[in-house]
Amino acid sequence: MEILVAWHKEYRDISFTPPSLKDRWTGSRRVFYDRFLPLLQSMLPLRIVEVRPIQEDVLLLAHDEKYVSFVREVSRIGVGLLDYGDTPAFPGVYEKALLAVSGTFMLADLLRERGGIGFNPQGGFHHARRLSAGGFCVFNDIAIAARHLSRNGVQRIAIVDIDAHHGDGTQEILYRDAILKISSHGYGYGFYPGTGWIDELGEGEGQCRNINLPMPFPSGDDVFRLVLTFIDEILERYHPDFIIVQAGGDAYKGDPLVGLRLTDNSYYAFSLMLSRYASKGIPILMTGGGGYQPEVVARLWALMLACVSGKCIKELGPIDRETVSEPGIVKAMQSRIEHLRKKTAECL
Repeated sequence: MEILVAWHKEYRDISFTPPSLKDRWTGSRRVFYDRFLPLLQSMLPLRIVEVRPIQEDVLLLAHDEKYVSFVREVSRIGVGLLDYGDTPAFPGVYEKALLAVSGTFMLADLLRERGGIGFNPQGGFHHARRLSAGGFCVFNDIAIAARHLSRNGVQRIAIVDIDAHHGDGTQEILYRDAILKISSHGYGYGFYPGTGWIDELGEGEGQCRNINLPMPFPSGDDVFRLVLTFIDEILERYHPDFIIVQAGGDAYKGDPLVGLRLTDNSYYAFSLMLSRYASKGIPILMTGGGGYQPEVVARLWALMLACVSGKCIKELGPIDRETVSEPGIVKAMQSRIEHLRKKTAECL
């Protein structure tokens, strides 16, 4: 099973974070490309895909024309903010954001035609909304790719987002689309973006196609196992033709922005689940997403890529001891999942 990895010379340096987090964001990409990609190439059937900028009108699949024009203009000016405080503008931000989207878009097309597994380390910008940036995300490559696939004959698309932050932009853009969206994320008072509760189930053609699995802080591997069992249950019922994954690594223990306590055991289990779908010929498109421990996140991506392809590499893990949550946290998650199980039984 061939693995495609998106690459461009600028992919080592693209970041839409504030300056204080730039080294952490770019560090994950650099460590992946410099250390783990050569290992994967030596052991797996892997091909590098050179990314070329796509046509700008593709952005309109997910974003309003006025917002796209705003980003283009602020990029020319080179100063300011693209949202209300955490996504800075800089000279060339428009071109770099378009280039990031291009990797996911190109892989989506290649996988649609040939099947296999793809990974864009500079993808997963799930906070970008139709009319605004947010959470270090400018354009929503996941929503763009999903709509492109949908309009080109792919019938049953599933998006599975395991980033620690809820994919609020993806949810907003696709809320009424008949595309399955599953998000597991941390949820608590004051935690960004404050969306992603269990009663946000979609509307119109998207009714019951929007499933949120909010994990209490500080959930560990045992809670994620409950989440993963339900994700698998939903995917089995949905029978996807194509799966897009937001593979953020910020739910891993010790992340400076989060407070969840997952270990590589959770990412390993998630990858084994996805490998079952990949083995059936279902294309799997992974995108990078968040995570602010560069060495950890790069290893998790490599671990997931190898395992999704059905060829786990022992050196990549799991190497951690599993984490255990307080009984009250486990009980709360069980209750949320049972609520969702009853709701989705009626309409999915």
